[in-house]
Amino acid sequence: MSKVIIIAEAGVNHNGDINIAKKLIDAAVDAGVDYVKFQTFKADSLVSKSAKKAEYQSVNINDGDDSQYTMLKNLELSHENHLELMSYCREKNINFFSTAFDVEGINYLNKLGLNFFKIPSGEITNYPYLKAIALCGKPVILSTGMCSEIEIKQALDVLVKFGLKKEKISILHCNTEYPTPMEDVNLKAMLTIGKNFGVPIGYSDHTLGIEVPIAAVAMGAKIIEKHFTLDKTLPGPDHVASLEPHELKEMVKGIRNIELAISGDGEKIASKSETKNIAIARKSIFINKDLKEGHIITDDDIITLRPGDGISPMEWENVIGKKLTTNKNEFDKLSFLDIK
Repeated sequence: MSKVIIIAEAGVNHNGDINIAKKLIDAAVDAGVDYVKFQTFKADSLVSKSAKKAEYQSVNINDGDDSQYTMLKNLELSHENHLELMSYCREKNINFFSTAFDVEGINYLNKLGLNFFKIPSGEITNYPYLKAIALCGKPVILSTGMCSEIEIKQALDVLVKFGLKKEKISILHCNTEYPTPMEDVNLKAMLTIGKNFGVPIGYSDHTLGIEVPIAAVAMGAKIIEKHFTLDKTLPGPDHVASLEPHELKEMVKGIRNIELAISGDGEKIASKSETKNIAIARKSIFINKDLKEGHIITDDDIITLRPGDGISPMEWENVIGKKLTTNKNEFDKLSFLDIK
């Protein structure tokens, strides 16, 4: 089984501060994730100045300013920031990753040498964006929050039309409510995506806690993406629905344990670790009274007791009616050498 890819989504939880961004990288390294992901955008090419914040953004920031433009302008990462964070990731031996939100951002990340792209849920209907990513020819992770199957198919068609091979595409089930109510998670939709589109599947999680992404791995997710922060109480749009460092570490631990738990070949046999317990836990046939040589064994003469290193109780009917070849005492273990 290939290792599940875990992407720790720092996103904009750096609050525009490069030092916080580096601390997020440190936390991701400590948790043992595969990638730490940021967001690459310029507010001027992402939203109009009249665009309003999403409801969860207004609630989480609560600064009295309803402008999505102002919020995003304060969260931009500069070119120098990108280079510094990429360098810091190399130093810390973790993979840097970022999501772009427009064609300019895609081309910029491609020039920086990113080896794959993430299409966020909000861009799945953005035709020129999809075309630009396809033309890069690199592997793509497609997130599907707010999507119908028809919209997923349409996005795939665009990617393939412009030269991206389908085998380079993975699809993440996702819900874009922050935080996502448990009753809206619908993890079975992830399996439907895999079945209907024949691609590797994963899950981008916005629920509170760590149990849902771990469950997704148990169901077959090959990629997990989860927001994290240094402190949920920090101001900003995504902190509340993010994991704190100790929670991120626990999620990674849980995922790696589940990977091991589902890594078997499916054949039902005693495992290497439990074979030593067979004799201890199972039973053998014992004599339950003093008996003389030549006695014909009946149901009343034998019982089952631990350990299970003698005649198996499954041989019960084959023991009944046999003659003892030696004297046996109460609680003696019976052997095939004792009967004929």
